[in-house]
Amino acid sequence: MSADTSNGTPLVDMRDIVKIFGTINVLRSLDFQVNSQEIVGLLGDNGAGKSTLIKILTGVYTPTSGQIYFEGKPVTINSPQDARHLGIETVYQDLALVPLMSIARNFWLGQEITRRIGPLNVLDKEEMGNRTRQALLDIGIHIRNADEPVGSLSGGERQSIAIGRAVYFGKKLLILDEPTSALSVGETAKVLEYTRAAKERGMSVIFISHNIGHVHKVADRFTIISHGQKVGDFRKEEVSELEVANMVMTGEVPERLQLIPKAEA
Repeated sequence: MSADTSNGTPLVDMRDIVKIFGTINVLRSLDFQVNSQEIVGLLGDNGAGKSTLIKILTGVYTPTSGQIYFEGKPVTINSPQDARHLGIETVYQDLALVPLMSIARNFWLGQEITRRIGPLNVLDKEEMGNRTRQALLDIGIHIRNADEPVGSLSGGERQSIAIGRAVYFGKKLLILDEPTSALSVGETAKVLEYTRAAKERGMSVIFISHNIGHVHKVADRFTIISHGQKVGDFRKEEVSELEVANMVMTGEVPERLQLIPKAEA
């Protein structure tokens, strides 16, 4: 599922990315990397450019200039479909789930299991339900009933379904966009647990959040950007939560951290 990084090749390597909208330079020669089986916290204040960077990686935007490498190979990502074919899955804050459909139908949306009855192919709801329950259980997610409508679930439960689906279908990179926004303390803890489970299953994760405390609990490394430029990359063991928060707000690296050798992306 993951890139072989024995030779130091990142799973994702975005080099010298520039994005200009009209006269506004949103990203300025920005480099961003994600290693195999690594959780990277992508942090920045509003307008820093992190959403634009992710939209370039997922094919929503085309970079003005720069090159993306995936598993060491140069790639062109022109659409979200291209990103999915590479193994990139994004779980947005508003999710891509259909409230009136069951958990199982949402889990298999676009990849439904069918069985033959005479001349017709019909949905094998029982098989989809059984596989959904087992797939979610494998990463520690317990559901009451796979036939239950997604609309009846809490925000945290919906996030868990979306994460579980990405893990099950063998994605290599999971992008979580504000996954703990508006969740209770208990639900947040579960989403963080499922994020770690995704890493344990071999995935890499980009975790985008305004809540420094949440991302600090799960990330191996932080990439902080400000005004379209990278402030720096910092491993969790070398930087405190308060220092991360200050860099997000000011865009300035404390003198102590300037003396630390640059974290390998």
